[in-house]
Amino acid sequence: MLDNIEHLTPAQIVAELDKYIIGQKDAKRNVAIALRNRWRRMNADENIRREIVPNNILMIGATGVGKTEIARRLAKIADAPFTKVEASKFTEVGYVGRDVESMVRDLVEQSVNMVKTRKKEEVKVQAAEMVEEIILDALIPPIQGRSTTPISMAAHPDAIPDSDYELNERTRDKFREKIKNGELEDRKIEIRIQHNGAPGVGIMGPGMDEASMMNIQEMISGMMPKKTKKRKVTIAEARKLLLDEEAAKLIDMDEVKEEAIFKAENSGVIFIDEIDKVASSSKKGGGPDVSREGVQRDLLPIVEGSSVNTKYGVINTDHILFIAAGAFHVAKPSDLIPELQGRFPIRVELQSLTKDDFYQILKFPKNALTKQYEALLAAEDVELTFNDEALDEIASLAYEVNAEVENIGARRLQTIMSRLLNDILFDVPDIIGANAKIVITRELVKERLSDMVKNRDLSQYIL
Repeated sequence: MLDNIEHLTPAQIVAELDKYIIGQKDAKRNVAIALRNRWRRMNADENIRREIVPNNILMIGATGVGKTEIARRLAKIADAPFTKVEASKFTEVGYVGRDVESMVRDLVEQSVNMVKTRKKEEVKVQAAEMVEEIILDALIPPIQGRSTTPISMAAHPDAIPDSDYELNERTRDKFREKIKNGELEDRKIEIRIQHNGAPGVGIMGPGMDEASMMNIQEMISGMMPKKTKKRKVTIAEARKLLLDEEAAKLIDMDEVKEEAIFKAENSGVIFIDEIDKVASSSKKGGGPDVSREGVQRDLLPIVEGSSVNTKYGVINTDHILFIAAGAFHVAKPSDLIPELQGRFPIRVELQSLTKDDFYQILKFPKNALTKQYEALLAAEDVELTFNDEALDEIASLAYEVNAEVENIGARRLQTIMSRLLNDILFDVPDIIGANAKIVITRELVKERLSDMVKNRDLSQYIL
């Protein structure tokens, strides 16, 4: 199940991360080792496999330097279920144990969706054939009660003669070809689709947790008959509506749940952001610090390894990779309770972004903002290009504003690029028509963003 990372060495994993994330070599190296270790554990000797636990990672760095993006891209490379939670949200409830477990349930839900999507892809061809037959039945209903001999006609006056049956089949064959060739996509037909109706309202009883409530709701929904409703749609729309429904019928959900649990347990990644918000900045008790320490103690069993009940089954968290992150401007990693510190043995400090980093972020990543805006305007047949001098000016401005106002990392580039290109985006296609070519130069950047440079308050531009 982890074969997709078998051929990716740590160096190759870093190279993949480099396509989207600039800098932060130390963080990339550590997460690459952690990812490769997942595959190594699954291929280790069975006698010790259960004993090998992941080295959870604590990322320390200001906002916008790439902490979340590194974790998210890592999960994509591994084709692993990934979920992100903010540790600070657990302080907002009275008793937090149940909600802390919700991060594991979210991970399993993500895993189930991933497995289900892959399984549906595997049966897509078979499902498409079934959909074509449903559409054909709606266009040319098949004849029932075919007659085979003249004697049977006498015995059964309601039987259909062979000639009518064969004519119907020939007609169906012709229409089947037309459906396959897409010649009837705009023809409207009436189909029946499953209708879930209004969701039920659950009441949490004493001693019941979220998982128990979900299990009861799923059991009740499973006992209820599936409702269907008629809809008149085009064949193109019917194909989309029915394909997912028919593919779901071909999938063994018990197999999906079993594989999803295994995938979540052995390759799942949970990213706990804002971990510094639940660290006590003082060793003295009292006030909100008591609540923060309570959250840490609730997180501890999940990170250490425990069994969590979900609506898909019990999941063990022993081998889930936990990546925690925080800016730690006020609190320090040492302000976390010792037990939790011990569960994050790998500590990585991410560096603040330099002017050169901003320039590279604009130019090289596959998902660079410049490439995103170029793609948006290409949809209007407008060609947008950026000069190197313009990128250098934007990078310089982003670095300067971060230094003087508030450091929000690479997110500052989104603010500046939006300000720079808003007028152009508004004028296309009314004033700037198709086939136009727009070149962003250093002079244009200075002209459009001169007011940002002059106004040192800049409060309206802070994200």
